[in-house]
Amino acid sequence: RFVFGRRFELSTRAVERKTQSNAVQVASSEDPTRAQTPPVDADNQLEEDCQLFRQTAMPSPKKQQQFQQQNYVATYFSIDVECVATGNEHNARDVAQIALVDQFERCLLNVYVKPPEGKKVHSYLTPLTGITEDVLSAHGVRLEDAMQHVRAALPPHAVLVGQNIAKDVEWLRLEEGKDFTSLVDLAGVWRVWNPRYKSWSVFSQDHLVKTLLGSDVGEQHNAALDALKSIRLFNYFHYLQSGQGGGEAALDAAKQKLLESPPEPSFAKKNPSWEGVCMGNRKTCTCGAPFFG
Repeated sequence: RFVFGRRFELSTRAVERKTQSNAVQVASSEDPTRAQTPPVDADNQLEEDCQLFRQTAMPSPKKQQQFQQQNYVATYFSIDVECVATGNEHNARDVAQIALVDQFERCLLNVYVKPPEGKKVHSYLTPLTGITEDVLSAHGVRLEDAMQHVRAALPPHAVLVGQNIAKDVEWLRLEEGKDFTSLVDLAGVWRVWNPRYKSWSVFSQDHLVKTLLGSDVGEQHNAALDALKSIRLFNYFHYLQSGQGGGEAALDAAKQKLLESPPEPSFAKKNPSWEGVCMGNRKTCTCGAPFFG
């Protein structure tokens, strides 16, 4: 029932290679041949990107064909949002990319979003988001149009899964009971009791992926890949809980591994400020804006 992808590192690298060769995913001024790629229709390109995602992100072409032939109906979906900075404070962010992946690792949506009209982008946070001005200028759509695609692809019975998923829902102004049924936060699913501090330890998505799925992760994010990672972490949790995965003993061992493995410092920790924009690390905040949640 659950798919977690045994070759996570290989498949995500394949997705990255595909997306990096595609103008709608990355447009780099350092590569003149890529920069000269003519603009394409966003809707048509979106379908092409999803096709590429399906071809490379599934555990195997045979499994993918089975999903399509049997028309599996998903219950769990991961939605992920990347943002650009439209101010210097750590709360000044606007949606720039939205992706939706279902529990069978099918990419249902991957769309870029233009900044609101009249708003100045202070930083595209490219080392973190992979987003550039060229990408949004050539392939971004209005948030209103992007949300029409989101609601068309997301069934009301959906259970949304993700790392701090409530924040993504807030960005998109989705309504529980109307746009989706409920939320599952991976930060809570994979939390571990830390006897040393007598409190719960929670971990970043990067730490979960590196420790549990054995994949090296870079600082640069992508909404489609992050949504895929979330689905695999969710499916892996249920796999470990099952008899095939080893049950509670296997799950406890995985959580202990999370606790014992030292996490890499986050981008925000290493860069309290980027291009004059506060990155929102509580200990090194440079803007003084409040923290919510």
